[in-house]
Amino acid sequence: MRPSGRAPSDMRAVTIERNVAMKAEGSCLVAFGNTRVLCTASVETSLPGWLRGKGQGWVTAEYGMLPRATGSRTRREATAGKQTGRTQEIQRLIGRSLRAVVDLANLGEAQITLDCDVLEADGGTRTASITGAYVALVDAIRWMEERKLTKGEVLRDAVAAVSCGIYRGTAVLDLDYLEDVEAETDANFVMTGSGKFVEIQGTAEGAPFDRDELEALMNLAGKGISELSELQKAALSA
Repeated sequence: MRPSGRAPSDMRAVTIERNVAMKAEGSCLVAFGNTRVLCTASVETSLPGWLRGKGQGWVTAEYGMLPRATGSRTRREATAGKQTGRTQEIQRLIGRSLRAVVDLANLGEAQITLDCDVLEADGGTRTASITGAYVALVDAIRWMEERKLTKGEVLRDAVAAVSCGIYRGTAVLDLDYLEDVEAETDANFVMTGSGKFVEIQGTAEGAPFDRDELEALMNLAGKGISELSELQKAALSA
């Protein structure tokens, strides 16, 4: 039995609430169980120097955790004077995941920055960030389309992410913190709404895993992404 009482193939309760930041072009509050992330999308007409004059836009992301998102206070990275390697890795992952479904040429010469701020951390903060950031991104693109700032169809597909792992010998979907710290294998899957893979991150924390276990994790991830895609659609149509 999982600590939460869920079946191996059960997601935590997932909620997506849009338009939670009044001044942002797109925003949502996403929750995977007790993990909660505020995602905001900001549209800027200025581009990084290396992109100016190339006739395309850019999508990037920043990620951070509030000091008491965790069980004990975590020092703000701004106070330390630099970001941790983990923070940099996660925000690059979020940016890559979103750009995978965006036509940057049709976006026009603009940059959309997704800020993902973790309010509560209970495992899966990066997967919740990607899932919520996509919703905020869609609203920001809609904002641009209303003002005729885009050049054509910008979004190619939806994108979401979910974690899977081998916990006490069983493949399970959407690990919470108690499972994550004990899992023999931990993996994150980023997939499109049509079921294609954007990125797979998998590590054997204990014993190495075999092909059958990897296949089980991939099947669970496909199920989870399908459920998340439906929740994204429902939120965006509300």
